[in-house]
Amino acid sequence: MNFFADKNEVETFQKGLLFLKNQTKVLPNKSGVYKFYNHRNEVIYIGKARYISKRIASYTLVKKLSNRHINMISEINNLEITITRSEIEALILESNLIKHLQPKYNIRLKDDKSYAYVLVKKDHPFPQIMKYRGTKKNDGFYFGPFPSANSINKTITSLTRAFLIRTCNNSYFSRRTRPCLQYQIKRCTAPCVGLVNNKTYMEQVNEANKFLNGKSDKIQKTYSKKMLEAS
Repeated sequence: MNFFADKNEVETFQKGLLFLKNQTKVLPNKSGVYKFYNHRNEVIYIGKARYISKRIASYTLVKKLSNRHINMISEINNLEITITRSEIEALILESNLIKHLQPKYNIRLKDDKSYAYVLVKKDHPFPQIMKYRGTKKNDGFYFGPFPSANSINKTITSLTRAFLIRTCNNSYFSRRTRPCLQYQIKRCTAPCVGLVNNKTYMEQVNEANKFLNGKSDKIQKTYSKKMLEAS
């Protein structure tokens, strides 16, 4: 997997990926709940599935992984499953475990009644796109609300693929000396290391804002024109 820039990131991701691939060979095709653990034996993610084996196998499809899943897999050290009699039972068990254990990679937060938004922050020359839940105290563009965690995650993943906007926080951004994984898998233009200037990056952000504001037809025409010019 030569598209990873940092050797340590490659090794940790590959280790987690290999672990999951090996698990798919022995896991049952039954409904239930699965828990991912890190090397400190902390639960980092809880999920439910109608068919556990197939669900775990889906995490090994690298090109379809979200940013969150890439980071999560790099931390996976162990897996535990609980078989249930039905998918509904698995859903109830998953919900109770998430509320009790609060795993870091689960989407639901303490306030389940608070809807999430897509936020494009304006506190940096190179804006960050992120999921946001709570009072609108940050300066930026809010889009939503999204009633489903799955829908907002898919939206952000799609936006990073289409418009290459960074999802990392400002602290992580300032520490980079070379492009991270998101640049290597073509989900960011690496403004952290100067591979894109502010003017070009803001064009990416503005295109994403237009798309989120429902101006997708104009965006499609713009990209079609660019493709024709390039060909």
